[in-house]
Amino acid sequence: MAGLGGQPIVILKDGGRQESGKEAMSRNIMAARAVAKALRSTLGPKGMDKLMVDSIGNITITNDGVTILREMEVEHPAAKMVVEAAKAQNDEVGDGTTTVSILTGELLKGAEELIGDGVHPTMIVSGYRMAAEKAMEILKTMASKVSEKDRDLLEKISATAMTGKMAGKPDPKLIKYVVDMVLAVTDESDGKNVVDLDGVIVEKKSGESVDDTELIKGIIIDKSRVHSNMPKKVENAKIAILTASIESKDTETKAEINITSSDQFKMFATQEKERIKKVAEKVISSGANVIFCQKGIDELAQSYLAKEGIMAFRRIRKSDLKKLAKATGGNLITSLDELTPQDLGQAALVEEKKISGGKMTFVTGTKNEGMVSLLIRGGTPQIVDSLERALDDALHAVAAAIEDETLVAGGGSPEVELYLRLKEYASSLKGREQLAVDKFAEALEEIPKALAENAGFDSLDKLTEMRSKHEAGMKNYGLNAYTGEVVDMWEMGVVEPLRVKTQAIRSAADTANMILRIDNVLVAKRSEKPPGANAPMMGGMPGGMGGMPGMMGGMPPMM
Repeated sequence: MAGLGGQPIVILKDGGRQESGKEAMSRNIMAARAVAKALRSTLGPKGMDKLMVDSIGNITITNDGVTILREMEVEHPAAKMVVEAAKAQNDEVGDGTTTVSILTGELLKGAEELIGDGVHPTMIVSGYRMAAEKAMEILKTMASKVSEKDRDLLEKISATAMTGKMAGKPDPKLIKYVVDMVLAVTDESDGKNVVDLDGVIVEKKSGESVDDTELIKGIIIDKSRVHSNMPKKVENAKIAILTASIESKDTETKAEINITSSDQFKMFATQEKERIKKVAEKVISSGANVIFCQKGIDELAQSYLAKEGIMAFRRIRKSDLKKLAKATGGNLITSLDELTPQDLGQAALVEEKKISGGKMTFVTGTKNEGMVSLLIRGGTPQIVDSLERALDDALHAVAAAIEDETLVAGGGSPEVELYLRLKEYASSLKGREQLAVDKFAEALEEIPKALAENAGFDSLDKLTEMRSKHEAGMKNYGLNAYTGEVVDMWEMGVVEPLRVKTQAIRSAADTANMILRIDNVLVAKRSEKPPGANAPMMGGMPGGMGGMPGMMGGMPPMM
């Protein structure tokens, strides 16, 4: 409702509502901070896990920030903005999602205090932008160089990214596998390294132990042969990669066939067999001895192929077919009439193996390099899923380091250095932006505080100790979460890609500024839904726009 000359004017439909001014801003900040609070205890190598149960009873146990946020049914629009910022961080660098959430929450907390002291949000937004730009400059001066030849450093990055994402310390074999996989899909373009992580295939099977995780130079397809009489192993494979089915084609228009005698039925069956045989012969005549088909393969066609010693697979995902084509040098065939010997891919071996009661197919010795697969093993599905998430973070971290060729120390050391340097920068400013830069510095310091708290140490004591080291010029000193000592993170091997830090600070600042610029929230009328349907995201907003308890539907309370 708006006022014009003292006369109220209704601008919302019946059932809608509006929040404006400090009330809207306060609720937005509260919602965003609730997300940050939910993730705070997961930060670092000693971070705690969250157990999440979805509506059908599936269990997820993890301390991976983006996984938790994906499972949380966040309703409040401001909280959704924090979730989207964390997802963007994951898409960009694969790590640092929890850091983004914590920083955003702390920036909003500092802004709320300044607003309470009479500072206008516009001035805070301006100050936060200045602080973020200055932080980028400072981080670049702290970074060190790394190349794809520095295997020892790359393995340290891999270990840092995986630490805390799984029970115990990461296996040295897995750390090496990550580096092997990234290097296998690294190419040089215009003088720069480019990592194509689409060339990395990860398949998982519960059973056995984590030690049985295996790296394959080639492609793993989670499928078995379509016919038991087909060979289990084909050497010197000539591979047909089909998006078309190996079946008799249906008529383009509807047709009705009347069969009135057994002779007519036999004739019809014979004709059908001939049609299918002709289709199968198109593949056989190409010289292929292995077939990967996106669609179906008729049972009779399977028999014909088996008699010719051809190994065939059906219902293969289109994404897997593209990877097969890239690795084997074959072409995707959309019509069997177009299949020629020149379209076939090549591999030294295609073999079906029994894995944990199921069967998987391994394509190795492919014509083109640059495609690797990892078969993850673990005792339970939860362990396998946890390991997959840890490996994904490590893959992205190593890839970012190779592409950017820059690293910074971990363990909270960059944030402590930024705190001190931004405090100095704030003292050189005039105007109210100085207050915002000061709050930005304090928000960054929450990262080492959370690391210390989650490891069971007194955060104030450890923070004071880290500050004193940095004031003495030891800018790479951070917290050893296992011993509580403040040590040189470079010597300890705790390092991270520069991009993880810069992207996290940039995303947090942008998200906080976006939320601070909102002074009016218009809530649409609740849409009519049948009884039992889920509540809409922005209807009456039970607990979302008002009290926070209902913000994360379906999730057990975490805050």
